[in-house]
Amino acid sequence: MNIEDYLARIGLEERPAPDLEGLRALHRAHLLAIPYENLDVQLGRPVTIERPPIFDKLVRRRRGGWCYEMNGLLGWSLGELGFRVARATGAVMREAADEVMAGNHLVLKVELDEGLYLADVGFGDGPIEPIRVAEGAFSDGRFDFALSKADGAWWRFHNHPAGGAKSFDFHLAPADESLFAEKCAFLQTSQASPFVQNLVCQRHTNDGLSILRGRVLKSITPNGTTERLVENAGELIAVLGDVFALDVPEAATLWPKICARHEALFAAAG
Repeated sequence: MNIEDYLARIGLEERPAPDLEGLRALHRAHLLAIPYENLDVQLGRPVTIERPPIFDKLVRRRRGGWCYEMNGLLGWSLGELGFRVARATGAVMREAADEVMAGNHLVLKVELDEGLYLADVGFGDGPIEPIRVAEGAFSDGRFDFALSKADGAWWRFHNHPAGGAKSFDFHLAPADESLFAEKCAFLQTSQASPFVQNLVCQRHTNDGLSILRGRVLKSITPNGTTERLVENAGELIAVLGDVFALDVPEAATLWPKICARHEALFAAAG
């Protein structure tokens, strides 16, 4: 890893200290600079959990990624900067589908003198700040969240009301990397995967979130939500550039699929 290139990518001029203030600075800067996105999955390009290709994609090619990439990059960077960090197993919506969801989310356990924290820049619309591992409600200054004990060794993160997924569970035992690899492969190839079914881009702002799901572009702040439809392939490319800082002109080829998915969902809802 070239840590200086990573810090430049997220707009930090100096190396943060391996403490809570430094973790907060990295977490926030990463989310403000690098969007959550699944364009490679939509384009049929393989996505990996391996760190060097992730660094090349997100840092050198200035792309975004999903949890295995976003938290994979942050975790590698934290280690390089002297933090005590370990990869941990997450399970988005385990409360609804139980153990089959284990490994569909990667999170980071960070041990600090101030306590144990969860770093997660890969949930898409979660907190912009790291999460102290302690039961109770909390806010990131924009939205309200909560953390509770689930069952066994699992904890449960409760997302804000305007979020996408309602929750994810996590436990703090050493991660099973083979499970991450298995779930990463499934989520980018199975027709049952929401990442295969629809385009998703999400980016944090200081006062909220910008979210693109298929044709629907949303802006979410504590004051409410506004949304509009993207009208054509040219506008899609403009939105990816202007809102999400992504230069992916080949995404125009996805437009027929995006429209078909939107029409199918609209018909089902109607």
